[in-house]
Amino acid sequence: MAANMFVVPQTKGTVLCCKCGILMAPNLANMCVTCLRSEVDITEGLRKHATIMHCPECDSYLQPPRTWLKAQLESKELLTYCVKRLETDLKKVRLVNAEFIWTEPHSKRIKVKLKVQKEVLNGAILEQSYVVEYVLQDHMCESCTRFQANPDQWVASVQLRQRVSHRRTFFYLEQLILKHDAAIHAIKIKQMDQGIDFFFANKSHASKFVEFLDKVAPTKRRESKQLVSHDPKNNSYNYKYTFSVEISPICREDLICLPPRVAVSLGNLGPLVICTKVTNNIALLDPLTLRQCFLDPDQYWRYSFKSLLGSRQLVEYDVFNVEVVSPEFNVGGSKYVMADVEVARVTDYGKLFYVRTHLGHILKPGDRALGYDLYGANNNDNELDKYQNLVIPEVILIKKSYEEKRQKKRGKPRPWKLKSLEMELDESKGRGYEEKMDTEYEEFLRDLEENPELRFNLSLYRNKDYQPSEMASVSDGDDVPSVPLEELLADLELSEEEDGDDIMKD
Repeated sequence: MAANMFVVPQTKGTVLCCKCGILMAPNLANMCVTCLRSEVDITEGLRKHATIMHCPECDSYLQPPRTWLKAQLESKELLTYCVKRLETDLKKVRLVNAEFIWTEPHSKRIKVKLKVQKEVLNGAILEQSYVVEYVLQDHMCESCTRFQANPDQWVASVQLRQRVSHRRTFFYLEQLILKHDAAIHAIKIKQMDQGIDFFFANKSHASKFVEFLDKVAPTKRRESKQLVSHDPKNNSYNYKYTFSVEISPICREDLICLPPRVAVSLGNLGPLVICTKVTNNIALLDPLTLRQCFLDPDQYWRYSFKSLLGSRQLVEYDVFNVEVVSPEFNVGGSKYVMADVEVARVTDYGKLFYVRTHLGHILKPGDRALGYDLYGANNNDNELDKYQNLVIPEVILIKKSYEEKRQKKRGKPRPWKLKSLEMELDESKGRGYEEKMDTEYEEFLRDLEENPELRFNLSLYRNKDYQPSEMASVSDGDDVPSVPLEELLADLELSEEEDGDDIMKD
């Protein structure tokens, strides 16, 4: 019935413009948009040009009176900064939209298109767009000025140290720092004996870097300051700040004899345990019971014990027989199987060792394994002497060894690579020190290949120098661990000319 009802057609009312006489929708001014714009310019009195201070060194902009804002071209932060520079003008109108207009990157000009509204004749609202051109005037910020005057002029330094005989921890920390851009504000990085020094132009940047270190390693720190100058007229003081950060000497794969009080606090763990992982906590594993516990930095530094044996004392063994004695256990995301194995030193077959190990899931007869030789070791450890009637195993195996199989690939490039910090090296050490560093770095790369969990938080990049023919040749059926290609990132490196060409094409 509703379909047959008569509907009166509705038409929109129109009137004639009082200026040009064309038909238009009625408004309070009785003028069309064209005539209204010819009569009223709502952008009159608004600035169309402005000058902003730009630091070319750190790519930041001056926000008066003394604040410097770091922002990329055509970023949201830079657009907000440009609009705020017109804050007094925009009080007269209502801002509707703002957007960048593309300009040449080297033109020293930034153009922003603004769309504004304002109430005009008899309450009619007019909307209009206009362009504001900002001229970039180069002016170095205070920190860049100090650095240009004297590159070694720093305000705060972070002295990072670890009291061990190798640099494996620093190789790993270097990759974490690169991934998270933790040292992006460092004006200089210098390699030191048993550590690295980081120099900053601002104390807050150094404090932020120290907080990052606390999150990725078990550390303790001390802060000190030295008076540089004092102005008695305005009672101002200039200091140089130094943060001394020490990393726990406990490293991954170390063998540890826990102090009795620590072992009791961890539920009578060990006392002979293996360090399986080091983050801001220390993961400890009992290789005979597969119990795992974690030590936080406060617990460790309260007793501050050291390793019984480190990775430098690992001995290579040949595996002759493996007898699995337990099902597979998942401990902290890692799989272990208890097994009784028969091993002998690679350099001495005169003595066979029958030991229990947690590596039954990866060892088989004919393999080689790395472990600690407690049978022939001379241990002068005070914590070990505190345990009465402690049965010490003759050998504790730590991991499977691939050294024999790696001999075939020696000298061949890897399909992946790592980036490194721009660091001043200590050239006074001599050639022997450099060879030691190269050997330790190669061991670190092998650890990354063997341990997926270790490389989980790192960025590995494709090696452009690695040829496809070599890719095929290395996959010859052996079981040497390698990094899957899907875990690698593309190493994007654009020169200034290529970057400019890409912008022109866009």
